Amino acid sequence: MRSEAGSIGPASALPWWKGVGGIVVLIAALLVLSLCSILVGASQIDLRNVFDADSDDIVSKVLFTSRIPRTLALLLAGASMAVAGMIMQMIARNRFVEPATVGTVGSASLGMLVVALVSPGLPMIGKMLVAALFALAGTGLFMLILHRLPLRTALLVPLVGLVFAGMIEAITSFLAYRFEMLQAIRAWTTGDFSAVLQGRYELLWISLALTVAAFFAADRFTVIGMGESVATNLGVHYGRWMLVGLVIVAMVTASIVVTVGTIPFLGLIVPNLVSLWMGDRMRRSVIWVALCGAALMLLCDIVGRLVIHPYEIPIGTIMGVLGSSLFLVFLWRKRAELG
Repeated sequence: MRSEAGSIGPASALPWWKGVGGIVVLIAALLVLSLCSILVGASQIDLRNVFDADSDDIVSKVLFTSRIPRTLALLLAGASMAVAGMIMQMIARNRFVEPATVGTVGSASLGMLVVALVSPGLPMIGKMLVAALFALAGTGLFMLILHRLPLRTALLVPLVGLVFAGMIEAITSFLAYRFEMLQAIRAWTTGDFSAVLQGRYELLWISLALTVAAFFAADRFTVIGMGESVATNLGVHYGRWMLVGLVIVAMVTASIVVTVGTIPFLGLIVPNLVSLWMGDRMRRSVIWVALCGAALMLLCDIVGRLVIHPYEIPIGTIMGVLGSSLFLVFLWRKRAELG
C-alpha cells in the first residue's frame, strides 16, 4: 500500500489544494457537471422556462421527473461505489480489486436472477436485500479463497478475483439460459441511467447512508488494512470490522445493481488515482474518493449522451472502456515496480 509523507499529520499541514481549498474546487466542478447533466439530453431545456408561469408544463415534468432524479442517481451511485471500492481494497489489502473484479457484483446479479425466478413480484427493497445477501456471500467466499492463497503477490490477487468473478458470471448465465432469461439478465446488469425516474432511484439513498457510515469508520478500516496482527495490537477487533466492511460493500453494490445495473471499474480507478494524490489514510482521502467518483460518473454519463446525440451510450460501456484501460495501466506500473 502506498503512503505519502505527512499523511498522518494534521490537516492544517497539507497544501491548500489537498485540503479544504481543493475540496471546494472539486465541489464547484461537481456543481458545473451536475448542471450540464440536467441540461443535456434528447429534449432541450431552458432553465428560464422552468420559472415562467406561461411555459409548457412538459418542461417541468422532464426536469423534475427525469433529469434531476437521474443526476442525483449519478451522484449517489458514483460516490458510494467509489468508496465501496476503497473499502474493498483496504479489506483485501490490495489496490487492484473492487466489487466488480472479486465477484461481488456478479453475486448480486445472481441474487436478482434468483428473485426473478422464485418471487418476481418482490418489492425493490426485498430484491435489494436478497441481492445484498448473495453479494455478501460471494465476497466472503472470495476473501476465504484469498486467505488460503500460499503467495499473496500484488498481481495474483486480481487474477484470482477475475477468475472467481468469471465463475459467478458463468453460473448466472447458465441459469438465465436454462430458464430463458438470458436477455433479461443482460439488460439488468448493463449500467444504464436512461430509465431512472422519480420514484425509481430512491434505494440509492441507502448507499449514501452507508457511505457516511464508512467515513466515520475510516480510521478502523485503515487499521485493518494493515493486517490482523497490527489491528489486534492497536485494539481494533479485526473480524468485527472486516464483517462491517463486507456488509457495507455488499449493500452498496446491491442497491446500485438493483437500481441501475453494473458500473465496472469505478471502485478501482478512483481510489487508485486519489491515492496517488492524497496517500493511503482513508479518513483524509474518503471525501476525495466520494467526490471524484461522483464527478467521474457525471462526466462519463454526459459523454455517453453526447457522442451519438440524441441517442446515448450506456454508462456501463463508457466506464468499462475507460476503467479496463486504466486497470491495465495500473497493472503495468506495478509490474514495472516489482522489476
